Amino acid sequence: MPFEPSELILNPDGSIYHLHLKPEHIAPTIITVGDPERVEMVTSFFDSVEFKTQKREFHTQTGTFRGKRITVISTGIGTDNIDIVLNELDALANIDLETRVVNPVLSPLNFIRIGTSGAIQKDIPVDSFLLSETAIGLDSLLHYYENLQFENQEIIAELKQQLPLPISPYVADCDPVLKTIFSEASELILGTTATNVGFYAPQGRNLRAKPKAGNLIEKLAAFNYGHIKITNLEMETSGIYGLSKILGHRAVSLNAILANRATGEFSKNPEKTIEKLIKFALDRIISVS
Repeated sequence: MPFEPSELILNPDGSIYHLHLKPEHIAPTIITVGDPERVEMVTSFFDSVEFKTQKREFHTQTGTFRGKRITVISTGIGTDNIDIVLNELDALANIDLETRVVNPVLSPLNFIRIGTSGAIQKDIPVDSFLLSETAIGLDSLLHYYENLQFENQEIIAELKQQLPLPISPYVADCDPVLKTIFSEASELILGTTATNVGFYAPQGRNLRAKPKAGNLIEKLAAFNYGHIKITNLEMETSGIYGLSKILGHRAVSLNAILANRATGEFSKNPEKTIEKLIKFALDRIISVS
């Protein structure tokens, strides 16, 4: 049965509503970044760029790097935006926008997040790179979806027992194939990433509006279950991993560690660190099939 116009919303030119993209505009391998200005930073290393568009915070460019076609898209900040971006990219790959029905053969996409994050463990240095093996969602996004059989219920139970959380967490892992491609590099730290809904109180920052959960960073850092410790905190990875699992895509999140919340440090040259992570990622993305 075709999707109704109120559910699958298209622009007058036939492009998907928020992203302003058509199926031919995207490649099977997609780099996501938070900051729209970072899109140009990534594609500056491309051999060529064939397509550009921007609507709201969603800036997209598709081009070629060493013969591989890649799309780069900015998501903005937060899992609410990830909900829009991943669902609309999936629609471009797997729904016929003219007939409004699901394609008979589904096309999995590769999502590589190149983002920034703050470490919460003292031994993770500022300006290092971290791959999120597992994402813990402290937001509400996946609670609105079905088919969460991929979740590790033992980890969720431990999180609820050890941490004073205002919401039930969810857990999703990165794609094992993408993890192998990127984690072969010795300079990459493997970690467990917590994703929350905001930058200030939800990440334990205490300015004039006081956080309800006192000592949040210390409590997250103290979580221990087997070999699992929470290494860093950011705002998108859990949504990317969770929706990728639900929709049948592959995802991995690469983090430039710009801050260490345990030591109070912040990178002296964050742009340089982000640029190094982009080069690191592009050198390995050409191996993604």
